[in-house]
Amino acid sequence: MDPLLIVVFVFGLVIGSFLNVCIYRLPRHESIVWPASHCPACAQPIAAYDNIPVVGFLWLGGRCRNCRRPIAWHYPLVELANGLGYLVIVWQFGWTPAAAVYAALFSSLIVITGTDLSHTIIPDVVTLPGILIGLVSAVTILPVGWINSLLGIVVGGGVLWVLAWLSPYLFGKEGMGGGDIKLLAMVGAFLGWRPVLLTMMIGALTGSIVGLSLIGLKILRRDQYIPFGPFLALGALVSLFFHQRLFDWYWGLLGPLP
Repeated sequence: MDPLLIVVFVFGLVIGSFLNVCIYRLPRHESIVWPASHCPACAQPIAAYDNIPVVGFLWLGGRCRNCRRPIAWHYPLVELANGLGYLVIVWQFGWTPAAAVYAALFSSLIVITGTDLSHTIIPDVVTLPGILIGLVSAVTILPVGWINSLLGIVVGGGVLWVLAWLSPYLFGKEGMGGGDIKLLAMVGAFLGWRPVLLTMMIGALTGSIVGLSLIGLKILRRDQYIPFGPFLALGALVSLFFHQRLFDWYWGLLGPLP
């Protein structure tokens, strides 16, 4: 294996550890810089040698060294997901500036998924700068181009905004929240208008399947809210890696136009 890939993986693990801080603190409106990492149960600082991504969790047996409370399983999972995600991005896009931008998008989607699952919150501090970064990157680095990026912002955010506005009239209840709208606008800024439409389709399909399955298993009631952000994040990742292949497959099914 290329030693540089090991460096990428380890770097992804380290960033993943920081993402855990963001997921925990952003919904609580706490600083992500200060104080240093500490146990959520006993508030004791975590020593540097216990805070090594994944290894620290295994070394401690999944428990805090001080109070022996269990450490949530999602901490090493986030770290591993980010490390593996960075590897796949480098494999797909090579050692390019675009790969670095897509790695930032990937990490943002992990934070959004974590905060939406835990607190049903998609932080503006992630999505609003993300829209700007995506647009600037489209102008300077990404192959999507600035016009396509602008259209992605308008289509992504605009479609969900219209759906959210119509929901009370069509369904008698509020639809998707503002966080979902800004998330999709951010995805459109990075990927463009066609991939953002694919993102919506995949998010809606997977969200419906999971929601109906949970209702069928009586785990979820019909009137309960299910966070939509994680499904949009999944759709965004599928679009990032496979949108061109999926579009080619779809047009191939249609056959040659008359």
